[in-house]
Amino acid sequence: MTQRSVMDTLAIPWVDKGIAIVATIPFVIELYHRWMVGHVNFPRAVLGLQLLVIIVIMVLRTAPVRVTPNPWYWLLAFVTTYATLGFSAYAEPGVTLVAPALGNSLAILSAIIIVYSLLSLGRNIGFIPAQRRLVTGGAYRFARHPIYTGTFISLFAFVLRAFSPLNLAIAVALIASLMLRGVVEEHFLREDPAYAAYLGEVRWRWVPGLG
Repeated sequence: MTQRSVMDTLAIPWVDKGIAIVATIPFVIELYHRWMVGHVNFPRAVLGLQLLVIIVIMVLRTAPVRVTPNPWYWLLAFVTTYATLGFSAYAEPGVTLVAPALGNSLAILSAIIIVYSLLSLGRNIGFIPAQRRLVTGGAYRFARHPIYTGTFISLFAFVLRAFSPLNLAIAVALIASLMLRGVVEEHFLREDPAYAAYLGEVRWRWVPGLG
């Protein structure tokens, strides 16, 4: 099968919908675990809300115009998406370095950024680099990858609440991988002239004025 035919197949609405449903299964399992099995503290409840929003939007998302057939892009998306989810669920307990109020405040901030970004993105969400409708409003007026910004804060807050050398190392590796993923996504999407223009309009990838 040629690269062009692979991209065309992945852009078929029912194929994309099937991929979306399968991709959300780990999120559904983790959401169930948080609410029905595990102890639901405040940070877990905040993350549970984020998971619920992701699940709903993913299932309702629109079909893409084109999808990358590059297996390395798929692997990077898979690792960063599910490793981040797994880390938040199964990381070492660690020791708390900050007061609960500060940890909860950072959890709220990360949730606000992520949920606002997801709602701004709407039905154009996807884990794999894919060209859907270009979104330039909402959170995407300020940064090109605001969902990653919220995730960075969430990982930072998690390490402060459950510090260990291993947790810190994994969090740093995940942040670096997500940064690489953002660059990879832009490399794929900039083939679209509208997205290339967007890159010139919104200079910041993650934090306005910083990076």
